[in-house]
Amino acid sequence: MSSKATITDPRARPVGAAATVRAYVELTKPRIIELLLTTTVPAMILAAQGWPGTWLVIATLIGGTLSAGGANTLNQVVDADIDRIMNRTKARPLPTDRISPGRALLFGSLLGLAGFLWLWATVNMLAALLTTSGLLFYVFAYTLYLKRSSAQNIVVGGAAGAVPALVGWAAVTNTVDLAAWVLFAIIFFWTPPHFWALAIKYREDYAAAGVPMLPSVIGTERTLDHIVAYSFVLVGVSLLLIPTGAVGALYTVVAVGLGVAALTGSVWLRANPDHAIRYFVASNLYLATLFAAMAIDGLL
Repeated sequence: MSSKATITDPRARPVGAAATVRAYVELTKPRIIELLLTTTVPAMILAAQGWPGTWLVIATLIGGTLSAGGANTLNQVVDADIDRIMNRTKARPLPTDRISPGRALLFGSLLGLAGFLWLWATVNMLAALLTTSGLLFYVFAYTLYLKRSSAQNIVVGGAAGAVPALVGWAAVTNTVDLAAWVLFAIIFFWTPPHFWALAIKYREDYAAAGVPMLPSVIGTERTLDHIVAYSFVLVGVSLLLIPTGAVGALYTVVAVGLGVAALTGSVWLRANPDHAIRYFVASNLYLATLFAAMAIDGLL
């Protein structure tokens, strides 16, 4: 009995409808969308001080998913040249020629437009404008300009990832209150240390691609100092939500506990820079747990 091995070229264009759909879904970066949406629902619950309504939550999540998918797709269109160089990204749909840049551009643009129209029709205009402003900022301010020109790119660019919290709040109240801006600030200050940990792991990739991520510009040791400093700011900002009155005892206990863990983790990373990915994963858990505590507190 003989067997044959089939070798598949990873750079080949997708064959068949299923492979094509998978490639387009990959363009939207579903894992990033999942993280963004975990901040939207707790914001809605806090704004409503209870469950805001199943249909409103579903409608807001659909609009947020469309907009975030569009932003991530357009990001990959702009970054196709960089993605071909970096080991971390060279298997994406555009570098592997599974989807053409023109089709990806059209797909991303349609998703962004659909997100705006959907939120306008089913939620409110403020939510639609906020989510679209996040898309435009991410694509034009961060991807087209900051990412390639400044070592502080992710500091400013992180504002785009913080917009879904504002969208969630606006979806319920049609306004953006002080507590909503605190939620925005939590994500804003969480983003740099989170992403710098990833950049430490792939600093050679970024250097080869000519992207001035902080570790490639000032070195790992000084970047670790920045991570520790931002962690202190993040913990302080997370506690600012308490005096707004939007949360109660449960959030307070969880935020303090997570704060101690975050500060300890940043100091630990300072002494163990080779474990940057462990810190990166742990920071995802930090944000998800903090916002889950907000949601539970709001429901209670």
